[in-house]
Amino acid sequence: MTRLPKRTSASPFIAAALAAATLLAGCAPIVVGTAVVAGAVVVTDRRTSGAQLDDEVIEAKASGRIGEALPGDKVRVNTTSYNRMVLLTGEVPNEADKTTVEQVVARIDNVVSVVNELTVGPPNSFNEKTKAAFITTKVKASLVDAKDLFANQIKVITHRGVVYLMGRVTEREATRAAEIARGVSGVVKVVKVFEILSEAELASGASHAVAKPASAP
Repeated sequence: MTRLPKRTSASPFIAAALAAATLLAGCAPIVVGTAVVAGAVVVTDRRTSGAQLDDEVIEAKASGRIGEALPGDKVRVNTTSYNRMVLLTGEVPNEADKTTVEQVVARIDNVVSVVNELTVGPPNSFNEKTKAAFITTKVKASLVDAKDLFANQIKVITHRGVVYLMGRVTEREATRAAEIARGVSGVVKVVKVFEILSEAELASGASHAVAKPASAP
């Protein structure tokens, strides 16, 4: 049940009317994207609901198919899908396996493009993974602190000190997010894997072709 704030200036009649309206609405919050606000609609994801579902399915399928194609514990691949663009990070033993992983993922239904950032070499140690997770947390916190960005529109992935930024953003947002990430201690490099939208496209909610990744200067 939604609790109405106390207002000393409101009359008992107005308070009763507001309470009745809340009861008639059933006190049921409306959920859109990932935000929940009682009686309000808040869009927090610039992807369509279909794209969000596709991303979840793509990641699940990629994990299974990579394991089938390259069984064993020497291949450690992380797949991150955003608006049907897939980022591959992790380690593989050789260049042939790196190519195989990319081909396997590219054949999954609804995958638009694959950004292959796999490293050829031994799997990351526990300490390296912990460090990467810590950097990711710091970058996310820095994005949240920024007053000119919608931090929940940007996905952050870190591997071996390299920070990858994904999302559907404007050119200004992409540049600003990369600038913030570069300022975080421990970050070696920032790679933008954004889908760039114009201000007009963002305002209209129009879809846009997947952009190619580019390293931030």
